[in-house]
Amino acid sequence: MSKPLSDHDRKKQISVRGLAGVENVTELKSSFNRHLHFTLVKDRIVATKRDYYFALANTVRDHLVGRWIRTQQHYYDKDPKRVYYISLEFYMGRTLQNTMVNLALENACDEATYQLGLDMEELQEMEEDAGLGNGGLGRLAACFLDSMASLGLAAYGYGIRYEFGIFNQKIVNGWQVEEADDWLRFGNPWEKARPEYMRPVKFYGRTEHHPDGVKWVDTQVVLALPYDTPIPGYRNNIVNTMRLWSAKAPCDFNLKDFNVGGYIQAVLDRNLAENISRVLYPNDNFFEGKELRLKQEYFVVSATLQDIIRRFKVSKFGSREVVRTDFNKLPDKVAIQLNDTHPAMAIPELMRVLVDEEELDWDKAWDICVRTCAYTNHTVLPEALERWPIDLFAHLLPRHLEIIYEINRRHLENVAARFPGDHERLCRMSLVEEGGQKRVNMAHLCIVGSHAVNGVAQIHSDILTATIFKDFYEMDPHKFQNKTNGITPRRWLVMCNPGLAEVIAERIGEDFIRDLDQLKGLLKYVNDEAFIRDIAKVKQENKLKFAAHLEEHYKVKINPNSMFDIQVKRIHEYKRQLLNCLHMITYYNRIKKEPNKQWTPRTVMIGGKAAPGYHTAKMIIRMITAIGEVINNDPVVGDRLKVIFLENYRVTLAEKAIPAADLSQQISTAGTEASGTGNMKFMLNGALTIGTMDGANVEMAEEAGDGNLFIFGMRVDDVTALDKKGYHAVDYYNRLPELKQAMDQISTGFFSPKQPDLFKEIVDMLMHHDRFKVFADYEDYIKCQEQVNELYKNPKEWTKKVIYNIAGSGKFSSDRTISQYAREIWGVEPTLEKIPGLSNHDGALFVFGRFFGGFMS
Repeated sequence: MSKPLSDHDRKKQISVRGLAGVENVTELKSSFNRHLHFTLVKDRIVATKRDYYFALANTVRDHLVGRWIRTQQHYYDKDPKRVYYISLEFYMGRTLQNTMVNLALENACDEATYQLGLDMEELQEMEEDAGLGNGGLGRLAACFLDSMASLGLAAYGYGIRYEFGIFNQKIVNGWQVEEADDWLRFGNPWEKARPEYMRPVKFYGRTEHHPDGVKWVDTQVVLALPYDTPIPGYRNNIVNTMRLWSAKAPCDFNLKDFNVGGYIQAVLDRNLAENISRVLYPNDNFFEGKELRLKQEYFVVSATLQDIIRRFKVSKFGSREVVRTDFNKLPDKVAIQLNDTHPAMAIPELMRVLVDEEELDWDKAWDICVRTCAYTNHTVLPEALERWPIDLFAHLLPRHLEIIYEINRRHLENVAARFPGDHERLCRMSLVEEGGQKRVNMAHLCIVGSHAVNGVAQIHSDILTATIFKDFYEMDPHKFQNKTNGITPRRWLVMCNPGLAEVIAERIGEDFIRDLDQLKGLLKYVNDEAFIRDIAKVKQENKLKFAAHLEEHYKVKINPNSMFDIQVKRIHEYKRQLLNCLHMITYYNRIKKEPNKQWTPRTVMIGGKAAPGYHTAKMIIRMITAIGEVINNDPVVGDRLKVIFLENYRVTLAEKAIPAADLSQQISTAGTEASGTGNMKFMLNGALTIGTMDGANVEMAEEAGDGNLFIFGMRVDDVTALDKKGYHAVDYYNRLPELKQAMDQISTGFFSPKQPDLFKEIVDMLMHHDRFKVFADYEDYIKCQEQVNELYKNPKEWTKKVIYNIAGSGKFSSDRTISQYAREIWGVEPTLEKIPGLSNHDGALFVFGRFFGGFMS
């Protein structure tokens, strides 16, 4: 049960959490009771905890609605350039607390629920995560939406409303088991269906070429029904929109194909059309070429472009009248950002609309398309790059294949003109890959059809221009940029770590929440005893809270004074959870060998999901759980080493784990992690990083001072040199006794006594065909971990390094990233100005008085 805030706490928490004025609390309580009664049709006698959550969510949502409508009207009045962020994933997590933070309602809601005899934390736990993403790419999209609203950009997120999000992970007898994530089964109070903006999306059929143009005929139509979710900016009265499309069969779907007796089957077959938005593909950094996936990609793009063009043409609040028909102005009014290659079909689709429907000539249409679109690349792993078979295109999207061929023909003419006689370059740069099965290379399509191409950390952007996109860089160097990723400080500090946010606000004020660079102001407190104490105290409180959570869920006794050593991310060979495993085994063996020595106690936590079809990743999870079973039950080790696999890692679990971490493991092979954003979250929340010089780790070391991170292992050049020379794992195995001992234990069944050869495949992979060179970094990693242990014994020096990290994390705000996208790619200017506010009551009058019947879009 939440306690009422003491006067001291109330003073302390007023700033960051918003005022709990008497009128606010009274209004919230009456709104809560009204929703319980009229929306949920319950009284306090029969209401469940979930009913209370819904009543609270609807109460908070009421505070969004007036601002939401006002924001859209403001955009129509000002007619700014609009930004459309198209992503197949938006990993939003929960909405309630984030909304309260951004609207400054937290204290008032806390007080109101307390007075109603309810526990705010318990109600928040009732909310389902919106898990419409796999990992970094989807969570980045969510952080970007928060920043775009907080920076006053007229921006829209467009994606798919998956009925089933990323699977729920259960660990059963040490193995990952997947369960469907039926996140909508109780309803979603944050979304609003907009059937009036439903759009038809076409598939299959054939093309007819007439003197007056091309017709795409005999198509099958699926309807795209939009659901809007409000995205509030941070205390600036702006509420932007995330619009997610759901697939619906038209009324006549298949009915005309059946005789009278087939009516029932025809109605049942409507499911085929609606499957498009049924489930999120659970792959991260792996391309799976299935017809349903290509359907999803075209579905979101087609519906979104229809919406973009409708909005471009009307540009008047509540109106359907066309006022703009000159498409030359499209790039001045519209910016489309493609989040990886998944929405690449936007390029041929925009060409189809401009050429076939709006009847522009090709050159003019192409100029508009390139100036409108921009592309973000998220990976250099070859298995992650999308390459769609030509025959699938010809079957599903015949007109788009013709357009891609024409784009390619003109593109290759340009290449040939620039580099005459270089036939190999033509092959490498073609959008259509020959050899075996012909395929469309979607990354090449994105580069050719965009005016800007960016990587997501400086080292990643450099690798792109030096390797996989080298030919394109030589042809168009001006297109290539870097935009280092960022995270929103609202969710990843103020919301998930309020204690730390308060300690910081007491020293430097609270403007850092919208200008994270101000954290540099903490540098003057690095040697301040009271500040060091406060930072350490917040960390300890977070650890105690997380330890209680773990003990409740895992029935493992946690030593809260141990170092919380955490690696949470998707399970993948390149992220090298296996290197972490080898350290756990080595540390375990050392403790066993000298049980009376003073060891630094550690609780090692690894969490993350493995793609259901990724066998090796599932074996890695089994290995982590097997190592944990042995170590956690060894009385010699006691509480000096514990290993926990964090089940069902997701946004909500991250919000609990990250503030409690002492050590953050970011140990990918140099040159494989595009950026990482978990690394930034740990840094901001006062964990120290052990990591390779990969992704954003490089820039984190620059910002905090590389002496304040634990950097080890090969650099990108070392990896390249080792590739040339040849990587022979056996040499390391024979040279390093502790590595040999650990590998022998794994291969002889020490950690799997009932199935001695359980991990044979992992052993074979590590010894003979490990692309990510785990053994090559083992020795340096173990030495680096010894330095970690030594420093942890000196809490004061440890905490000083923590302060350097927090003070250096300002660069990694998604506000900085989005400001750079805005100015350098989209051609729009961010602003911290508020738009005029209005109360909810005023909002209702405003809507009815001024635009009765007109509605926001």
